[in-house]
Amino acid sequence: MSAPDNNRAEETAGSPSTPTVAVVHYGELALKGKNRPAFISQLIKNLKRATEGCGVRRIRNLTGRIVLDLEPAADRATLEDRLRRVMGVANYSLGFKTPPVTEEIQEAIEREAERHRFRSFRIRTKRADKTFPLTSPEINAKIGAAVRERTGASVNLDDPEFTIHIEILPGEAFFYVERLPGAGGLPAGISGKVAVLLSGGIDSPVATYRMMRRGCEAVLVHFHAYPILPKTSQRKARELAEVLTRSQYHTRLYLVPFGDIQSTVVTCVPGPLRVVVYRRLMIRIAEEIAHKTHAKALVTGESLGQVASQTLSNLTTIEAAATMPILRPLIGMDKQEIADEAARIGTFEISIVPDQDCCTLFTPKHPATRTTVREIEAAETALDVPALVRQGVEGAEVVEIAFP
Repeated sequence: MSAPDNNRAEETAGSPSTPTVAVVHYGELALKGKNRPAFISQLIKNLKRATEGCGVRRIRNLTGRIVLDLEPAADRATLEDRLRRVMGVANYSLGFKTPPVTEEIQEAIEREAERHRFRSFRIRTKRADKTFPLTSPEINAKIGAAVRERTGASVNLDDPEFTIHIEILPGEAFFYVERLPGAGGLPAGISGKVAVLLSGGIDSPVATYRMMRRGCEAVLVHFHAYPILPKTSQRKARELAEVLTRSQYHTRLYLVPFGDIQSTVVTCVPGPLRVVVYRRLMIRIAEEIAHKTHAKALVTGESLGQVASQTLSNLTTIEAAATMPILRPLIGMDKQEIADEAARIGTFEISIVPDQDCCTLFTPKHPATRTTVREIEAAETALDVPALVRQGVEGAEVVEIAFP
């Protein structure tokens, strides 16, 4: 993510100015070569969906940026909250549009500068229109001198209290005084679809978010033990899905009943091997759902060595049950790193609500940590694996969640 401007100015009393545009910048999308139009098109599509109902009059793809023209009554607070979640946005600013005429840009900036208290400032100009009569340094110097005279503030190019950004384009100019960080990454949906095994815990929502940030659309698959256990984990899964949907705008959540399947495993499989068998069955069920939804890979929130099922030996044994790739975006992270990211994306408080889910149901006291594919496949001969997979898939409840 881009760091925000460190503007330390205070607004003065008086009538607030009303931004007329939101200027959105993207990062790595600019490096996509011949594929860049597809990435930009997806980002614009997502921006339209994210800002629905916020008073955006139109969205324009200009050189190196996307501009959202705002209605006078636009809901700017909601707009800012929506923009900061859009994957693919490096940074964004609420600002002002002027004609590309130095005197008009200068007068508008002087009026805006008077609304703020600051002791030091700088001007930063990007001149996309190379036919403009002044160069960027010349614009900085001319308008900087005017702001200094009007406000009495000094110029500080290294650590100012206030930064004014100017962008000169053919036929129009923009300026703004605050650049805010976006979510970064790639536009959600551009990289295809994945099926995520979503628990009610801290890890898997973070893994989901990370895949969305790399442009994936996430289908969520939650395994629960209702009616053996209460519906708490299902409620948490829905709440987590609603938070995550703010970043991809539509989510399909599959709620898979797994308690009876676990009961069957308990009667047929030795205690130490059950956790790995449970996970292999979950992988097979999620894979069937992935095929139904045209997802190309599975995603889990596994982190190496965190619990018994996540040792290198057991991860290898579990993955052997799959026929499509399993992506593990958290594999090298520790618990605190994952918790910190969960707090940042807004899922942590939901995830820590106490509940019992199928991961804790029928868990043996001493699960095996170094299983092999051969011994687990031998244990599974006591099960009708295809029937259990069918039972999970056919019993799944499908929930559709949309945003906004």
